[in-house]
Formats: sequence, C-alpha cells, structure tokens
Amino acid sequence: MAREVVIRAEGLSKKYLLGQKAGSAGGLRHVIEDAAASPFRLAKRVITGKTPRLGSEEAEFWALQDVTFDVRRGDVVGIIGRNGAGKSTLLKVLSRITEPTRGRIGLKGRVASLLEVGTGFHPELTGRENVYLNGAVLGMRQAEVRQKFDEIVAFAGVEQFLDTPVKRYSSGMYVRLAFAVAAHLEPEILIVDEVLAVGDSEFQKKCLDKMREVTDGGRTVLFVSHNLSAVAALCDRAIYLKAGRLLMAGESGPVIERYQSDVTHAGDAPASNAAFRSGSGTHRIEEIRPAGSDFSPRSPMEFRVRIRQHAPEGPFHFSMHFRDEWDVEVFAINSESLEGITLQPGDQEALLRISSPWLPPGDYRADAYLHRHGIIDHWPDACRFHVGADVAVRGYSAASAKNAGKALADFTLRIARPEAGT
Repeated sequence: MAREVVIRAEGLSKKYLLGQKAGSAGGLRHVIEDAAASPFRLAKRVITGKTPRLGSEEAEFWALQDVTFDVRRGDVVGIIGRNGAGKSTLLKVLSRITEPTRGRIGLKGRVASLLEVGTGFHPELTGRENVYLNGAVLGMRQAEVRQKFDEIVAFAGVEQFLDTPVKRYSSGMYVRLAFAVAAHLEPEILIVDEVLAVGDSEFQKKCLDKMREVTDGGRTVLFVSHNLSAVAALCDRAIYLKAGRLLMAGESGPVIERYQSDVTHAGDAPASNAAFRSGSGTHRIEEIRPAGSDFSPRSPMEFRVRIRQHAPEGPFHFSMHFRDEWDVEVFAINSESLEGITLQPGDQEALLRISSPWLPPGDYRADAYLHRHGIIDHWPDACRFHVGADVAVRGYSAASAKNAGKALADFTLRIARPEAGT
C-alpha cells in the first residue's frame, strides 16, 4: 500500500528583484513598499520602453524555476546542490516563510522548520519563554510543551541560561536551543537547512543522531546539507537542484553520484555579488585572498580577509568551511572556538593562518560566514585555491598523497626487532 503524500510541490517558481537592500527577506514592509511602487515602475517602463537591466533596481533573479516533486510520509529527503542553487529558497517556500511567485504547495501535518539560527525566537524573551512560544506556534498546548521541556533543555545544554534573554546568547547557544525545540516538539514534518554549519562537530553529530531518531519514528524530514556523507547515511531519497531547477530526484545514491560528477567537471567562477548572498547584511566580507594560488601540502595556509560595515551591529564571529573538489567538507574553522577572539563592528582586515591539517594535492573551495545570533553574511565559494603535487611529506609520494584521504598525516613507524632466541 502506497504511503500518503504529505508534501506536494507543483511548478514552484520564485522571483527576486536584485538591488534590494541587503538582508531584505520579503517582509511585510517590503511587500507594502513594493506593491505601492509597482504601478509607477510599470508606467515608467511603458513610457520609456526600457526593460530592466542586470544590476539595476529591477533586475530579476529566478531562485526557483518550475520545481515539481512529491514527498511521502516517513520519507527522509536530502536536498543537495551548489550554493545559489535554490535550496534555501525552496525550504522557505515550503515553510510558508515566503510565497512562491508561481506554483502550488500542498502540506499535510504540523511543520517545524530550522532555516536560520534562532528562527521564530523573540530576542527579548528568555530561552524558557521562547520554548513555549515555539510550541504555541506549532499548535501545541502548554502541557505538551511542558512534557518535553526538560528533554529540550538537556539536549541544548543551556540550563543555566534559561532565564536569560536569547539576544545575549552566543551563536552556538542559539542554534542548540533552536534545533532542540524544532526536533523535540514532535512535528509531522521537520525541515532543516544547513544552519548546523554554525555549530561545532560534536553538536552536529548530536543533531544527526536526533534526526535519525525522528525518522525512525515515521516522521518526514527535509534536510539541506553539503555534507554528502550525512545525506547518504541519513536520507533514502534526494533532490538535486541546479540554478533553481530540479535536475534529478530519486534514490539518494544515484542523485549524489550525479551531483558529484557535475561538481568534478564544473569550471564556474565564484559569485561574489552580495545580491545573491543571505544574511542580515550589516557587515559583508569584501575579499578573502589566499597568500598564493598554490599551497604546498605541508605548508601553512594564509588568507587575507577584508570586512566592511554597512549598518550597526554588535560583536560577531567569522567562520569558513573548506570543501574538496567533490564538494565534501574537509574541515572548518570558527572564531567562536578561539578564547578572547571576537570581531568588533566596523571595517577591518584580518589574517587567517591555518597550520593544519595538511591537505592532499587538489582543488579546494571555501564558504565564508559572519554570524552573531543569526547569519550576517554567507558568501558561497568565497575563495578557491590549489594544493600542489610537491608533497615533500615523509611517507608519501605525489601519487599516494592524492588518494590518501582527506588529510595527510605526519607519521613515523618504529619497528622493534625481536631479540635473538625469543
């Protein structure tokens, strides 16, 4: 007997106008302003005969184009694709955060979504109050939330800060509590974006384990991630988006293979246009420049980082996620992990020096983030660099280093000869 379809997307398309203010999320104010201005824009185009130009206020960008698929009850679906492919836009449309320009959505069941750090949290309320607020948004009674409350707090590890306004939480505390609420309040459909990139590796493992538990209970999960190993392990089905279009959908194995093949043969350059970048936009990363086009496998890697302020902001953090030519994350760095290191508001430059791990020869790319309580700037493919074949590392040749895994080890092997007569 076929399982019930709980998510049906038919011809979903979403258009944005480039040139809007950074961080615009299509809120009520923007909708009202846009509606008021639209007749005048139309009249201007009719009179002048001019059409929108790329880079002008009215340049159009289609984040989604004619996307159609079904998800059945109990499916665990990974949504994969390069940055800018439309993954996050699709989740926002499915979560009813933004309306599609064209197309229809059908949803059956209670939906909980974690698309940005602290989504649905009120900054002036305490952690305790926000747990109950989120429960109410999901349509739960206070008694139901109270039954899950201790489990949520234990998972998030924020016991001593429960009665502190969440505006004082670190990014890590925010995301831990937000995920705990979304995963524990028993939605029929759980939608999770790559917001977990802000958390540490131990917390990411806890989240993946929790999502496995959720799926074992027969609930439906949509999961966006660049971690293809996690998608392969967690998801039975996958959707591959490219440039806003659905390129392939089906069992996760073949879909991931198709995506990896496309990434391997891709030659497109990084997109630095801030109009395509998410986040509040109070600060933007203007440049991340590697010290050279090539690094040696065992040499430190240095990057110059330039950040420009566009609006007032409190102290914030910087992180980078490094991916190999198969688009698999190799390692990540986060200033929040360094004691006493916090970026202060304002224009600034920083020097990032990475002494380890030693990377095998190949091509690499990095995504960069500025974050505080939420994402300030997410720059996909912020920089690319190459690690050369001049290995010069004890125990490896150029050929063996290429296939040695995700990192090279500085190792020795001491062999003790058995004594005579033993």
